[in-house]
Amino acid sequence: MLSMQLRSKLVAFLAMALGAALIGCAGGGEERRRPLARFRKSPGENRPLDELKSALGWVDLEAQSAGRSVVPTSELVAFANQARVARKPAVPSPHKNILVISGGGVYGAYPAGVLYGWTQAGTRPEFDVVTGISTGALVAVFAFLGPSVDCELRRAYTTTTDDDVFKKHRFPRALLSESLADNAPLVRHLASYATDERIRQVAAEHQKGRRLYVGTTDLDVRRGVFWDMGAIASRDTPESRALFRKVLLASAAIPGFFPPVPIEVTVDGRRHVERHIDGGVSSSMFFAPPRVPPEERDALPPSWLHGSDLYILVAGKMYPDPTPVKSRSLAIAGNAVSTILFDQTRSDLHKLFLLSIVSGMNYNLSVIPRELASPIESTSFKPAEMTLLFDSGAEWARNHGKWRDSPPGGEPGEGGRYRSGAVLTDNGRRSQIGREETGLPQVVPKK
Repeated sequence: MLSMQLRSKLVAFLAMALGAALIGCAGGGEERRRPLARFRKSPGENRPLDELKSALGWVDLEAQSAGRSVVPTSELVAFANQARVARKPAVPSPHKNILVISGGGVYGAYPAGVLYGWTQAGTRPEFDVVTGISTGALVAVFAFLGPSVDCELRRAYTTTTDDDVFKKHRFPRALLSESLADNAPLVRHLASYATDERIRQVAAEHQKGRRLYVGTTDLDVRRGVFWDMGAIASRDTPESRALFRKVLLASAAIPGFFPPVPIEVTVDGRRHVERHIDGGVSSSMFFAPPRVPPEERDALPPSWLHGSDLYILVAGKMYPDPTPVKSRSLAIAGNAVSTILFDQTRSDLHKLFLLSIVSGMNYNLSVIPRELASPIESTSFKPAEMTLLFDSGAEWARNHGKWRDSPPGGEPGEGGRYRSGAVLTDNGRRSQIGREETGLPQVVPKK
């Protein structure tokens, strides 16, 4: 019942938006001369960007002191390390390297740069498993194939433009169709990288026991689907190669912006058509274990991944940058959805941190630095901005940047704000919600 009500309201909203647009085009007289007269600014609208940045340090000193974390991050990391030591097996299993890459549109240039610089540093391992979602799916293919395709990786994330990815529909088609943009350019763009030869290379690595997984979301079933890309590639047929490219396309099909990707499946001999969209809708990132031969699974010890390395590359920042939001329903809704997606990413990072403690894996995380200027829109493909992100990731890796070993929320400038009223102190952006000035213990973990 609720679903039908929401659907009716959405249809009504789109109809009103279309009607208003048509009236605005056809109207005249007083309304035409003053088209915005009936729209009033809400209190707080058009706040200067400098003010928004400064607001990160606005704090209620007393309330924040009372609401401080029960377990400082330094102690949490120490506990995690102790738990790993306690679970260390007497006979260690072979060391594994697992790479997890999140989605994030143009922000995928950062993890791409990390891989590029990691190669140059001479410390990049061969990954036993690589998983990717959305833009992270394309990066995952390059990461899986190794340094031999680094030049193509750099080209993909420093020269791509909007014209390579989408063509926006004109109004009113954009509102009345299944997507705001046509993804035909992206289909061609992906085909230029996921060539037949490249797919055969994925199949060759799969035969060695390595695994590559890409996540999508079944639109109607509302569940994530994780595709074994090496198994698909190993079939080496025109149909399997087409499926390989379709999965990559679906993983990056931002709902509403790109159309869902139809994928035919056969269930007990009957053919069905599923519609798949961006894997980030159901999960911002996901873990998949290394391959274990079937005959060895029953004898597998619980601590078989102890000491292995879990690497996580986030295509984005830990927390979004402050952004002025116009007092318009779509702008407010879009900003809210973006904020929710950032929170989902942090939630998934917490899950991986817990998994690393239980399994004994080492938790290694890299995100876009907070101080780095980055694009506001994840679907605006500008080579100059993407190159900045790519070079930042490469420089971090070349200089042997320290991997973060703590979950979100404990580093300086992170976490929510506690308040007991509306009278605040400007504590600057130097510490985590004013910990230096309030005398609270620092929670920056030692690296």
